[in-house]
Amino acid sequence: MTILITDSVDQQGLAVFNAAGFRTEYRPGVPHSEILQLVREAEALIVRSQTQVSADVLEAGKNLKVVGRAGAGVDNIDVDAATRRGIIVMNTPGGNTISTAEHTISMMLALARNIPQAHQSVRSGKWERSAFVGTEVHGKTLGVIGLGKVGAEVSRRAASLGMKVLAFDPAQSAEVAARVNAQLVGFRDLLRESDFITVHTPLIPETKGLIGKESLSFSKRGVRVINCARGGIVDEEALLRALEEGSVAGAALDVFEHEPPVNSKLVQHPRVVVTPHLGASTEEAQEKVAIQIAHQVVDALLGRGMAGSVNADAISAAMKVEVRPFLLLAEKLGRLLAQLKTGTLKSLTVSVGGEFLRDSLPALSAAVLKGAFERVLFEPVNYLNAPLIARERGIGVHLLQEGGHDIYGQLLSVQYQTNTETRRFSGTVFGEKDLRIVGIDGFRFEIKPYGHLLLYYNVDRPGMLASVSAILAKATINIGGLSLGRFEAGAKALTIISIDSPAPSDVVGQIALIDGVSDVKMIEL
Repeated sequence: MTILITDSVDQQGLAVFNAAGFRTEYRPGVPHSEILQLVREAEALIVRSQTQVSADVLEAGKNLKVVGRAGAGVDNIDVDAATRRGIIVMNTPGGNTISTAEHTISMMLALARNIPQAHQSVRSGKWERSAFVGTEVHGKTLGVIGLGKVGAEVSRRAASLGMKVLAFDPAQSAEVAARVNAQLVGFRDLLRESDFITVHTPLIPETKGLIGKESLSFSKRGVRVINCARGGIVDEEALLRALEEGSVAGAALDVFEHEPPVNSKLVQHPRVVVTPHLGASTEEAQEKVAIQIAHQVVDALLGRGMAGSVNADAISAAMKVEVRPFLLLAEKLGRLLAQLKTGTLKSLTVSVGGEFLRDSLPALSAAVLKGAFERVLFEPVNYLNAPLIARERGIGVHLLQEGGHDIYGQLLSVQYQTNTETRRFSGTVFGEKDLRIVGIDGFRFEIKPYGHLLLYYNVDRPGMLASVSAILAKATINIGGLSLGRFEAGAKALTIISIDSPAPSDVVGQIALIDGVSDVKMIEL
């Protein structure tokens, strides 16, 4: 298999691919037009922040299975488009944590003491001590927006410098913040009280322009802003205006909305410190992320694991040997759904009974959807894109953990609703891999979900099975197994017959004409 690498990565990563027997196409800096050609032969694409993995790149990669980002962010990768095509997206969120945290502290100190400006002044032959009077960080308040891995390391280091650290992160608890010497506060409280503000969030719609005109208007006058996370989190035009007005005392920027930056006024501003996206640019970090992403991609391509995936939880679960029989069962229940349902599918509830399957619910629902879609869609369907297809079609998918079952230790159930009906199927696995369907619409029975199944409802009275058997025998269709479900003698029953070859439509029609027989369906599992 071929690994295409279009950004500079440490050679240690290439060594991992070569040792695993992969062919590497190392083409850092290659233009977009050439990437569209090269990616056609690649099973994996490795990038850093420079390459834009857009929808057209993913479309061109007909054999592409994995896109690996040697770094934390994936904002240069169209994750939705990758998911839609069943391509796994991976990153290495921990590989450059220390490097980025140290760069953030370095930028803060450089900003506080005017180090770059003083450096340039001395180099030009001047000695302007009074022009570069700085400020101490000791005793000041640092506002950390985003208390993930990098934010937490910045908080620890800032506290050791004698700073008070405030943090805003809706996903973190006060206890977690306290462990890294930070106090969790609201967003506006952080803005009002901080002397320095540093951002450590991903670039998503909710964080784009987070530090902008409105937030800067609430900030303490004379605040200093640091961004070593992602360009676009800080609104560059709003920041420039605040600098010119004097409400912001300075800024330190390692990342920009466009890289290289196009806002020359901001870059050239005398109270702005800039670096060319160096947060992760240490020898140690580059080596770590290159090795880490290489191992992750190799494991994914060889089916050994899915560490670092940002869109493939279901596939990760599918790799667990003990879960695989239930995933196969889930697919078969999905196929059963697709062949029995009438009307347009509106919602689906996947439920499990028993603790063993609780953590695998998302994967099981993806497997049900795969089984339901793959017979009716022309496009490829897999565990990765099946949930996305469901969302695009307006199908509500619900996951439910139920209590233990009175008969089966582990029970997987699927209930669906269309515009005309609601039905429920259930199944289980005996031993390690003996799959059984054990319930349809409340009828209990046991049938192996393989091959050709003839399913019909009938009045429970003598001679019904004999009539059906006679028609099958006349058509030289052999019966391999049979299961009958009923609530009570003489009432409506559900019969499922396993047959060695599919029953033609005329045979199905003959069975449907038997008095007392209804809803005859030929099922392929």
